[in-house]
Amino acid sequence: MNDIYEKLRERLDDMGPGYPATDSGVEIRILKKLFTPDDAGLFLDMTPMLEAPESVAARTGRNPEDAAAHLEDMALRGLLFRHKKGELARYSAIPFVVGIFEFQLNTVDRELAEDLYAYFEEGLGKSFQSTGTPVMRSIPINAEIVPEQPVATYEDAMAIIDSQSVIAIAPCICRTTAQKMDMGCDKPLEACFIFGSHGNYYVDNGMGRYIDKDEAKRIIGENEKAGLVMQPFNSQQVGGMCSCCGDCCGMLRSLKMQENPAEAVKSNYYARIDEDLCTGCEICLDRCQMDAIEMTDGIAEVLLKRCIGCGLCVTTCDVEAVSLVRKSEASLYLPPQNGMETYMRIAQARGKI
Repeated sequence: MNDIYEKLRERLDDMGPGYPATDSGVEIRILKKLFTPDDAGLFLDMTPMLEAPESVAARTGRNPEDAAAHLEDMALRGLLFRHKKGELARYSAIPFVVGIFEFQLNTVDRELAEDLYAYFEEGLGKSFQSTGTPVMRSIPINAEIVPEQPVATYEDAMAIIDSQSVIAIAPCICRTTAQKMDMGCDKPLEACFIFGSHGNYYVDNGMGRYIDKDEAKRIIGENEKAGLVMQPFNSQQVGGMCSCCGDCCGMLRSLKMQENPAEAVKSNYYARIDEDLCTGCEICLDRCQMDAIEMTDGIAEVLLKRCIGCGLCVTTCDVEAVSLVRKSEASLYLPPQNGMETYMRIAQARGKI
């Protein structure tokens, strides 16, 4: 039986940022909590391409009705992705991150939360920033805080909202998991924006609710005031966007481990402080999630290697001593066009294709 779970681990390790093995075997323990052996077998027969149940049944020699019921059951438990169009439902395999982990909103308990936390510390957290293509990247909340340069739509949180036709909001899985262990922070819980078919999946599975653009922008504003960093999926066509904190969020915690978070997150902006205007109030010091600001002789100073260009320090500087600056043209990072290209780049960098 352990063999099927090791095969499942290997398959998940081939997807997204990976699912590495650890000395403790906590990653197998997590899989056994989530997957039955039959679930694991069906997942191994799936691909990242959407497929109808009858096609899966024909391809794998399963009974069509049994296959349809099993696929739907796994989708309801967050182990497969489901795409609906009218009466047609299609299913696909998904990475552990972004995917299975995030889809455990309704099922995570203290025991699973503790295993997930241990796995992050032992192996998973290191995988998030292990290639030159991050899964998510930090962006400014809106173009107004970068007044001197044009801001691309995919780098402006408000513009991303304006470009969507379907928007769902869901609780943050990272803060939900932390709360199960009586850990974490007091930041807003409703913090993850999911768009399009992924938004429909969240609502269909009872993990989120539909909202309109006005409410989405209001929530973004509230989350920014609370000190959360806007992190969309790392592509120009954005399928989701999270409001993240440095205490609970796996991506930000992984970034904080890096010697050069600015390079790892592929941000196109950095904060600059006018020392003639700075009053040394230290508000920006408290707001920064990356420990990218320090005080020198009573004046705030930005550590450029740690600054991820989120703009949290800009929006609360009463004397306007902090500004967000776009990097030079030669240093700019162009995100992949879509999620498929993002995962292809990651797979290539990890030697998986």
